[in-house]
Amino acid sequence: MFSLTSADIDAIRLSSQVAVAATLLSLPFAFVAAYLITFVKFRGKLLLEVLVNLPLTLPPVVVGYLLLLLLGRNGWLGSLLDTMGIRIIFTLKAAMIASAVVGFPLMVRSLRIGMESIDPQLIRASRTLGARWYDTLLTVILPLSLPGLLAGSSLMFARSLGEFGATIIVAGNIPGVTQTLPLAIYEYASSPSSEDMALSLCLVSVVLSLAVLALHELIRKKLTWKS
Repeated sequence: MFSLTSADIDAIRLSSQVAVAATLLSLPFAFVAAYLITFVKFRGKLLLEVLVNLPLTLPPVVVGYLLLLLLGRNGWLGSLLDTMGIRIIFTLKAAMIASAVVGFPLMVRSLRIGMESIDPQLIRASRTLGARWYDTLLTVILPLSLPGLLAGSSLMFARSLGEFGATIIVAGNIPGVTQTLPLAIYEYASSPSSEDMALSLCLVSVVLSLAVLALHELIRKKLTWKS
């Protein structure tokens, strides 16, 4: 029978917070990375592409462990943040960072597809008319990259809702604090007496994913129709 406890509601709320924050956190960095890869020629471009796509091929548990080494108290960044009184590991911030890192390649790929579809003559015409690079960026590239940006954001949001492997390493599974939807399902699935609860949360997860994908398709069709 479908039922949700207060802990389940907390898990859904935390998952939504993590997905929104991870998407917003990744957006500016993904745009810069996609812009550099698409429009700028420089040494080390291949290395940048490999590093951007690396989380896509690594197991999420490995990504989580590397983040643990970096952000833990003995990591160089973690120890620096610790002296400033900022704690990341086993907090909701760690879950947001883990989701942002794992989903980052998906957002960059969507943005690259959007940028690569821009007619180069439009960019050349803008520069020929005397526009500075940032004017061309703001008035030509950014508006025409909007479909890729929206597609990447929706994919990133959906991926963050389902992130598990990296999150459990760096954020743990603390009910009401860091326990997101996948972690709550994992906990229920580990107990033979909680099968119905696990199924209820699975249904919630499916509904959320379908809603995100339907919204993505709706926006894509509207933008296609306008163009």
